[in-house]
Amino acid sequence: MRAIDVHVHPMDEAYVEASAPFVAATRRMFGDRFDARPDDVIAEDFRRDDTLAIPIAWDAMAGAGGAVYGNDRLAALCAAYPDVFLPGWSVVDPWRGRSGLAEIEHAIRDLGLMGVKYQPPVQGFAPSDRHFYPIWDLLQDLGAPALIHCGTTAIGSGEPGGLGFKLSHGHPMHIDSIAADFPRLNIVAAHPGYPWTEELIAVAIHKGNVSIDVSGWGPKYIPAPLKHDMQRRLQDKVMFGSDYPGWSPGQTLDEWEMQGLKPGITDKLFHRNARRILALDAAIERAEAAGHAREAGGGEAS
Repeated sequence: MRAIDVHVHPMDEAYVEASAPFVAATRRMFGDRFDARPDDVIAEDFRRDDTLAIPIAWDAMAGAGGAVYGNDRLAALCAAYPDVFLPGWSVVDPWRGRSGLAEIEHAIRDLGLMGVKYQPPVQGFAPSDRHFYPIWDLLQDLGAPALIHCGTTAIGSGEPGGLGFKLSHGHPMHIDSIAADFPRLNIVAAHPGYPWTEELIAVAIHKGNVSIDVSGWGPKYIPAPLKHDMQRRLQDKVMFGSDYPGWSPGQTLDEWEMQGLKPGITDKLFHRNARRILALDAAIERAEAAGHAREAGGGEAS
């Protein structure tokens, strides 16, 4: 079975432009991996590593400035490379109010994107603030998952004041409150939640509607408590993500294989958990059909 990467940034020129306020600091950490690349090169990276990708849009105008990598553009990317990209994560600035709610509906109902990603430290909001509850209420009604950044962030790291981004907005107890008040909302906590990894573990164990993706960290650096519980109490609730382009999916998959996880855990981590938690059966079937059609057509995009 092909691996599923649930956390991918399509770092083309438009995405780099949208990330302009903090991309210089990110390049200092990751080098030229955060340089722009054409969409076909990005798609080929995932084909080479035999991985299906769930890409992410970008919109943090209120909290960080910069431009927007819009949901329409993301949907077009997914449609252009259907053998590689599963329906992506839309992003809507949480401060947009009613127009933001309308954009969420457009992204899910009209564009066919899977759910919505939020980056609270960079978007500058506390997710459990009741001001933002209409967002979670709408997503719950739409049956669309929310991917919510959890823990520290590389964005602004080492800069004076961290570029003004407050790590407290990424505390997992925000997710705990949302999950309690919206029990039908499917929430994926993005990243291991450091330095609050054990709090995140407690939330994921306690709240049946919360799972975790382990993107953004090299596998050998994942905090030990999460490595322990992802093979035990959380073995059905943790999903693979590379946080591409910071890490390539192939590199990260290989490093996970070297971690010596218990039998059957890597299959759940790489594929089965995401397929079930994000209800990807139909999307994967479409991607497989597109891949067969591409091969039959001599490598042209379907």
